[in-house]
Amino acid sequence: MPRRHVGAALVLISLGLGACKKKQVEVAPVPTSPTTAPAIDDAAARRAREAFVRDSIARANAAAAASASAAEAANLRAILEAPVLFEYDASDVTDDARAGLDAKLPILRTNAALRIRISGHTDARGSDEYNLALGLRRAASTRKYLSDRGIAVTRIDIVSFGEERPAATGDDDAAFAKNRRAEFEILSGADALQVPPK
Repeated sequence: MPRRHVGAALVLISLGLGACKKKQVEVAPVPTSPTTAPAIDDAAARRAREAFVRDSIARANAAAAASASAAEAANLRAILEAPVLFEYDASDVTDDARAGLDAKLPILRTNAALRIRISGHTDARGSDEYNLALGLRRAASTRKYLSDRGIAVTRIDIVSFGEERPAATGDDDAAFAKNRRAEFEILSGADALQVPPK
């Protein structure tokens, strides 16, 4: 091929390639007012920062409240489950027992879903039958004390174990005194204990 033809072919090829290229379109920027655009962005950023800080504080407060609630719930459970003691061969609620029961009342009133079981216990003296009956009388007198002060009887189950489950071992007066008791067990409603109002 003559040189002239080669040069002409190259020119035609370059023109053809140039025609195949996509034409770039320039887009004009959207006009903005230099005084308002940054203010809008700053206001939005400020609101986002404030919302983040508020959310962080709320989460921290909720975590602190959950910890306090766990400690308060443990304290309420301890008050509810504290046993009360009885005199020898007696089922009457003593003054010391009244103080313990009075501490339970506000918790039971505030938490209407709570159900408890009171179990009566005795020391080892006496027959099995007598001790089962005495334990039941102790549980019943404890329930009556609470029900006389507004706690529904339907929320309180009672049972007697007599001498079968001693709190203390031994045959001395100190062990006998610990075994003459009514114990409290939470049956239901303790999932979200509420602190009684002051």
